[in-house]
Amino acid sequence: MLIRVGSRGSRLALTQAELAANAIRAPGVEIALVPITTAGDRDRTKPFGQIGERGVFVKELEEALLDARIDVAVHSAKDMTSTDTDGLAVGAYLPREDPRDALCGARGIEPGMRIGTASIRRRAQLLALEPSLSIEPLRGNIDTRLRKRAERGLDAVVLAACGLDRLGLGGEIGHRFDPEELLPEAGQGALALQVRVGEEEFVATADDPETARRVGLERACVAAIGGGCLAPIAAHHDGETLTALVADPDGRWVERRTGDDPVALASELATLAA
Repeated sequence: MLIRVGSRGSRLALTQAELAANAIRAPGVEIALVPITTAGDRDRTKPFGQIGERGVFVKELEEALLDARIDVAVHSAKDMTSTDTDGLAVGAYLPREDPRDALCGARGIEPGMRIGTASIRRRAQLLALEPSLSIEPLRGNIDTRLRKRAERGLDAVVLAACGLDRLGLGGEIGHRFDPEELLPEAGQGALALQVRVGEEEFVATADDPETARRVGLERACVAAIGGGCLAPIAAHHDGETLTALVADPDGRWVERRTGDDPVALASELATLAA
């Protein structure tokens, strides 16, 4: 049996696809990796809002699934839209790795620093921590952003800790933000294995139920708020409590709520995110 696993073509994405392939590999199962270029990969200069809404790294993979050109799509769960595409389902989540954001180039936040990030969620929370920061747009894969930090003379860049760890670049991290400082994106740290509805058995053995539970609650909360990558919204479950956040893009205010019910949390925050 041949299972075609689709992935973005970056070094990190292919590393993650290998993790997924190893998780679903079994006797009699052959795995073929299929690199696919997404809209977010083709245009690495424009802000995400000018390319499209959340999902710019996902759409082409989903189309390949629906067209039966691949059988499994491997996504960073944080890149996915908060609701499932018709005809597709997340059949498994691999065990979650470090969900935190990481500061590279410095050991902490200091007044007046120039920090690179393309994430409005990170921008809002960084400015709430220290209003004197200069937040500069910065896109590209991990290697590119680390290189651009030096080229542009930035004091630091903020990246997902899990991606750095997966590439063996954990030594670049000067500080891992506690979620109380920067609340992670819904799904951050988790890999989602997406399949066509009815074909979940392709990946079922790879599923980590606890990761699925937590990420499911995070995605449900973001969906109920109605947010995407254009809005500074976040949700994170630490294993005991779900925390959701909405913020002003410039960090002038940040509102957090904690609880067990994603819809209840969302209803408290939705009006603020409008």
